[in-house]
Parts: sequence; C-alpha cells; structure tokens
Amino acid sequence: MLISIVLWLLAGLLAAAALVLLVLVLVTWRIAARAERLVPACGKFVEIDGNRIHYVEEGEGRPIVFLHGLGAQLHHFRHTLFGRFGAGYRLIALDRPGSGYSVRASGATGRLPEQADVVRRFIEELRLERPLIVGHSLGGAVALALATEHPSALSGIALLSPLTHLEARMRQRFDLLYVPSALLRRILAYTAAIPLSLRYAQPTLRFIFAPQGVPADYMVAGGGWLGLRPSHYFATSTDVVAVEQDLGRIEQRYGEIAMPAGILFGSADLVIGEAVHGEPMLDRIQGLDFERVEGLGHMPQFVEPERVAAFIQRIAARAFAGVN
Repeated sequence: MLISIVLWLLAGLLAAAALVLLVLVLVTWRIAARAERLVPACGKFVEIDGNRIHYVEEGEGRPIVFLHGLGAQLHHFRHTLFGRFGAGYRLIALDRPGSGYSVRASGATGRLPEQADVVRRFIEELRLERPLIVGHSLGGAVALALATEHPSALSGIALLSPLTHLEARMRQRFDLLYVPSALLRRILAYTAAIPLSLRYAQPTLRFIFAPQGVPADYMVAGGGWLGLRPSHYFATSTDVVAVEQDLGRIEQRYGEIAMPAGILFGSADLVIGEAVHGEPMLDRIQGLDFERVEGLGHMPQFVEPERVAAFIQRIAARAFAGVN
C-alpha cells in the first residue's frame, strides 16, 4: 500500500513538472512570436560557411562594418548611428552569428577566432575593400581578434566600450548566462530563460545603460525585443562561455596591431570597467587614439551618437588615408 502511494505521488510530481515545462514552452513561444512581430528582419541575408548572416547597409563609398556586443543586434547601430555620417561611406551593420536574425552554423562554438573568421568571410563575400571595423563591447573583442588574426582584411578598428582583457569577475557579472552545458543551455532557452529575461528586462537594461537612462524606444527601435527569443539566448550564453577560451591569448598579441586604432570609453561604465579594459590599451597599441568620456556609461552610441559618429569618422580618416 505504501509503495503504491509513493508511486502515485511520484507520478503526480512528474505530471506537475511536465505541466510546468509545457506552460514555460508556450509562454516562451508567445514572447518570441511577439518579439518577431514587433521587430521583424529588415535587411539582406548572405550564407557564410553554414552561417546565415543578416545585415543592413546604407550609403556608398569607403566601407565601415559594425559589430554589436553581447546579447545585442544590428539595431544598436542602425537606429543610433546610421544617418549621422556624411557622404562617402558605405555603412554595414550585421547580426553576429546566432544573434538577431543571423543563424549560427551547426556545430559552431562561438569562440572569438571563429567569429572573426566569419566576419573576414563576410568582408570577402560583399567584396568590401579593407573596411574599418567598429566593435562595441564584445564586438570590440571580435574586432581585436580580427585585427590580430587577419590584419590584411581591414584598414583599422574603432572600438566602443570594448572588452579587451580577461578578468575573473567578468563571469560573475553574467553568471545567469554562464551555462557550460550546451544541452542545458538549449533546455533553458526554450523553457525558463525567456520568461525570466522578460521579468527582469528593465532592471537589466537600467544596469547596462547606467548612469544614463534607458531610451524609451529601445525595445522596438533599438531592437531590444529580439533578445527575448530562444535562439538569441542560446547564442548569447554560448558567447559568454566561449569568450574566456581565447581572449587571454589574443590580448597577448595587441602589440602586433599596427593599423590605425581608436577606443572611446565612458568613465562611468558599470558593465566593462574603463580602468581595466580601456586606459591600459594605451600601452598595448602604438599610436592608439583614446577618447575617455567623463560620466558616460556602457552605451555611448545611444547616449552620445554625434560624438560617437565623429570619433568613428576621425579613425576612418586615418584608416582610409593609405587606401587607394
């Protein structure tokens, strides 16, 4: 009799757990569907070695390629910076593999050299003549990997609040995204991760934008809703796990960078500290153009778009000066 009661209890618990998972899956699907309805794909697609890359472009002339940060997408540049450059530039912003509407190749690891190689192949596919690479946050780390691994593919780098050094406490800041098991990562992506992300979206955004406020139109015009999709969460978690495998090695090669390079960093960045990831780069890259902005947080392209556009154009003038 006791055994029967225990079995019934176990069966009931399993049924309840299955029901909870089913509800989470349905809620995740509804949130993702709303995200794609509010922020649909807006650009072109190109196949790069099994990756389907979504990108937008504007203008004609010298090419500038924009790489977004962790958990972001191309609207971080399309919405903030496109339209602020004069004639003579071809601006291209892409969703990094797995982010936004780009699909990461099956078996891809998300490691920095792998992402840098995808960007190199993207440059080749679009027949861009040695573009300037603009990288924000984690996109800055990808740009640095590209500059060290494939220097002949680009003319220069302009980095915004870039991740440049491996530090132990970085993982702690993103502990909810640090999921080493790919299987668990995928299970979370389609069950609990998206409802929880929506629940804590505003506190998270306030931290990322601090000390400045979150733009009122960020979720739609800035593409914020696109982070609330299973594929995007999976890619973001993959990036968090992968970055520590290569960044330490890449930072040992910064002295090899001989191309025009610039960094713009806010002194009040709470996400990536300027003292660790910004100023020390002056001793690592010869001739580095370093612009420190007092009181600015981690999202300069949203808060100071005109200043950021001027900074990029300043680096572009140096980068393209020697390009025929």
